[in-house]
Amino acid sequence: MIDMGETAEIYPQLKKIENDIETIKILLIKGRKMPRKIAKLEGSLKAEINEEDIEEAEKSIFKFSD
Repeated sequence: MIDMGETAEIYPQLKKIENDIETIKILLIKGRKMPRKIAKLEGSLKAEINEEDIEEAEKSIFKFSD
């Protein structure tokens, strides 16, 4: 049997969720209208890569090629 007190407590929570969903929809629509900037990552990371690193990466990607 459903307790009417519990049901009444759910409605405010559902209303809050509904408002949150509407807010997210608005933010998504606004986000689509804004031009997106392309971030250049060139030079932002400096690391030394050697042959051993390349071989290890190839092995992990191409596991079945041995």
